[in-house]
Amino acid sequence: MKTTPFTDIHTALGAKMHEFAGYNMPIEYPTGIIDEHLTVCNGAGVFDVSHMGEFWVKGAQALPFLQRICSNDIASLSVGKAQYNCFPNGKGGIVDDLIVYHYEPEKYMLVVNAANIDKDWAWCNANNSEKAELENASDKIAQLAIQGPKATELLQRLTKVNLSEIPYYAFATGAFADVENVIISNTGYTGAGGFELYFYPQFGLKIWDALFAEGKNFNLKPIGLGARDTLRMEMGFCLYGHEIDDTTSPIEAGLGWITKPAEGKNLIDGDLYLRQRKDGTERKLVAFEMIDRGIPRAGYEITDGQGTVTGHVTSGTMSPVRKIGIGMGYVKTPYARIGNEIAVLVRGKELRAVQVKLPFRK
Repeated sequence: MKTTPFTDIHTALGAKMHEFAGYNMPIEYPTGIIDEHLTVCNGAGVFDVSHMGEFWVKGAQALPFLQRICSNDIASLSVGKAQYNCFPNGKGGIVDDLIVYHYEPEKYMLVVNAANIDKDWAWCNANNSEKAELENASDKIAQLAIQGPKATELLQRLTKVNLSEIPYYAFATGAFADVENVIISNTGYTGAGGFELYFYPQFGLKIWDALFAEGKNFNLKPIGLGARDTLRMEMGFCLYGHEIDDTTSPIEAGLGWITKPAEGKNLIDGDLYLRQRKDGTERKLVAFEMIDRGIPRAGYEITDGQGTVTGHVTSGTMSPVRKIGIGMGYVKTPYARIGNEIAVLVRGKELRAVQVKLPFRK
């Protein structure tokens, strides 16, 4: 398995380690997922996300290439801003979801899911008819996500970059913990606020030590992938391989806001998105809370409560904050309505649930 600059630290801290996307990653630490989850909601936690992939797209053809291969409108993305996107696969599905950073006038950074690095790299190269300059820098960039309501105050003590001047989905590059050229990004997939740091791997331990030395006053804790998943679920954020994949349209996944087919954009699947917006889709992604006691799990069938299967669960858990079962899943469009009561089939028994508006954690 691959390692990150922090793998030995995770092991020394007693983390439960497991293979994820080819990397040896921490799933949870001795205090457990619920404690880690609540730490991020109420304070600050550090996630090692160095397994994520990073591609540079450069040159005069960078924008035309990205406009065609990315679902969102890259032309509207000014330098210093970031944007959520997906790669349409030309068949109505999604190759991957990603964040695009406009780093310099003719230079962009794409941050892709760890499990899809090779797949995404092949896709970008196979569809690079514009001949943009591409570089796979995944092994040359490490990343930490510091998330939670106290994260900004903590991080500000380690940099002269004014973090309050970096709006959501924007970034700055500067010195952090005496390490130069760190990308400091007001992004994250927890819904709890905070920043993500990108830096050269050889400086990882220096940054980690500085964070935890300063973090003693903030009860800073390392957080594993288990809590990362429950945090994103409470916010209703899609996860590739669950809510979205090669068979799901961003329109049916509720991601129409990141699909911007426009004149001159020549977006892959752009015509399909326009049709789906006009005509609708056969199924929709919905969020639901359990009425009956139970935990929905990915793959469980969703019914109308009277035995008719209407869809399936894509993600589910016991909400650490709400203390109830929550989930997301696809149902046939006629059944997709906030307030509509449904059921989740658990061990042959229909457990009642109700569709709700996201997020689960307000």
